[in-house]
Amino acid sequence: MNADPFRKLVRSEGVRLYRDLPWRRTRDPYGIWLSEVMLQQTQVVRVCDRWPAWLERFPTVGALAQAPVADVLAAWQGMGYNRRALALHRAAMYIMERFDGEFPRDASALCELPGVGPATAQGIRSFAFDLPGVYLETNVRTVILHHFFPDVPAVPDKELVGIVEATCPGPQVPEGRFALPEDERDTPRTWYYAMLDYGAYLKKTIPNPSRRSASYSRQSAFEGSRRQKRAALVRCLLEAGEGGLNAGEARAALDKMEACAGRPAVAPDVAQSILEDLAREGFCQKRSDVDRYFVAH
Repeated sequence: MNADPFRKLVRSEGVRLYRDLPWRRTRDPYGIWLSEVMLQQTQVVRVCDRWPAWLERFPTVGALAQAPVADVLAAWQGMGYNRRALALHRAAMYIMERFDGEFPRDASALCELPGVGPATAQGIRSFAFDLPGVYLETNVRTVILHHFFPDVPAVPDKELVGIVEATCPGPQVPEGRFALPEDERDTPRTWYYAMLDYGAYLKKTIPNPSRRSASYSRQSAFEGSRRQKRAALVRCLLEAGEGGLNAGEARAALDKMEACAGRPAVAPDVAQSILEDLAREGFCQKRSDVDRYFVAH
């Protein structure tokens, strides 16, 4: 595969479309990891506000690891998918315990962290340490599909991985997996920034190519969903503090939210079911003697 014309185009578009985002002004792996997690299913403009606020509250991975769960969840409110905040907290504790507070550079070690998959791991490697590898996230996927699989439906990621790897600049190891850098500015960090910005531009100007990925799925509506009820109960638990909520109080809180939205009351077993799910997943703890739930501190 002759990737040179494609690489020249992406690099040129990367310069033209470059976004000066706050997490691009650092090489601190903690801040970069935080941005990668926050950007999962959250708009860039919102992360631009919340990323510095989070770092002001939890400036280091050690500070995050030592923070009470309730403080972490409270800081995350409004970002959606509270599981991400809990995963950040657990991963911070793991980094302190397993790696003495230092972020590993090895992809497999990074993937040991709760909530960190291959794409997040390579994002940390590329943007913090300038190390090459396969960073296959939605905007990168968009670019590859647009240029190498035009009009091809349901393209599996396994068809994209080799191209992503072969176009990323890196050292010429014996296997020859990576592209030969064109100049000193042609690094994994700058390359993937260019891919991200070009991909974001493509999605705004043409029918989204990532919809032709086999892994593409449309996010379900939030309004009225179980996800919305879960998020509402987390907020209620945070407000209740150590006093907690029992199932009746939780159901009443959900009924109030549903009534305000013009929806019928929650079925009697739904609040209990969600509370049990939250307890199993670590969002809250249960005082079994009085059947009350509270956010862990």
